[in-house]
Amino acid sequence: MKYAWAFERSVHSVRLMADFAMESGISYQTILQGTGLSQQQLLDPNMVVTGHQELQLIHNLVEQLGDRPTLGLEVGTRYHFTTFGPLGMALMSSASIREALDLALTYFTLTFAFTRFDVSDTPQGIRIEIDEQDIPSSVRQFIIERDASALITVQRDLVQDNFCQYLAFSFQLKGDAEPYQNLFGVMPEFGVVKSFVILDPQKVDQKLLMANDLVLHTAEEQCRQILEKRQSQNKFTTLVQQQLMNLRGEMPSMEIVADRLHLNMRTLRRHLALEGMTFIQIREEVRQVLAEQYLALPKASVEQIAEWLGYAEPASFIHAYKRWHGKTPHAMRLVQK
Repeated sequence: MKYAWAFERSVHSVRLMADFAMESGISYQTILQGTGLSQQQLLDPNMVVTGHQELQLIHNLVEQLGDRPTLGLEVGTRYHFTTFGPLGMALMSSASIREALDLALTYFTLTFAFTRFDVSDTPQGIRIEIDEQDIPSSVRQFIIERDASALITVQRDLVQDNFCQYLAFSFQLKGDAEPYQNLFGVMPEFGVVKSFVILDPQKVDQKLLMANDLVLHTAEEQCRQILEKRQSQNKFTTLVQQQLMNLRGEMPSMEIVADRLHLNMRTLRRHLALEGMTFIQIREEVRQVLAEQYLALPKASVEQIAEWLGYAEPASFIHAYKRWHGKTPHAMRLVQK
């Protein structure tokens, strides 16, 4: 399977979180460890990063600042509509919050979300279910908090009003609940099966002050062009990712992947090179994601995980994991308990 969040995205979110870390006393070198990104690349407004690279930075952020009980909320409130480029402009010029929400779902891959929003009309109001499937457990609370906080922050950019009628989170409250109430305007329920928000049905259809059809049309056209460009540029990278993610419990070689794509190895290598990628780079990213998932399985040994990820011996996996996270798989498991 291919993860819902495994799409390429603008560098803006990574830059925003790296700057937040820097303000909190964490060096760029520490926060960018294992991402393959340099501080210089963060300054390039046209830079595109993978979902895996942003996820690695989130791991680093949580590892360094995880003792702050509302870290996700703090970071999420920095995601204003301007962070989202042309999509942010389209949201701003939408006719209503409902229309802006529909637009955000249409161009989901221009957001920085790792959760997915499932929106439905209910008698209570507009229900937004936060689908957290496939998010590693070690960063799940941070990501749910960040994405929910960003949703409300952008909504308040559009209308200075409290739209949130009810809010529930799947994680347990670890500290003071007051920051949640201050941000969302309601006291959330914690420890439910699925996180969700209910928005006031009357307010979501109010006309937005900056509604502008012409600006909306222009911004939406820019969104379409960005998506088309990314999809055409990274077709083979995505195909290889899908092949490597599809087979749980094994890591196929480049020869096998090429064969499944009805290509020879040389042709596949050339296609990936044109997209600025190599098979080894893609495999490394996929291994990082799968390692997190496998380590969350209590009965899976490090030896077993090393085999599933295609390492010749456990020592190679342990060495790679230390390079990614600065600690061994065993040490990471102890932290997560």
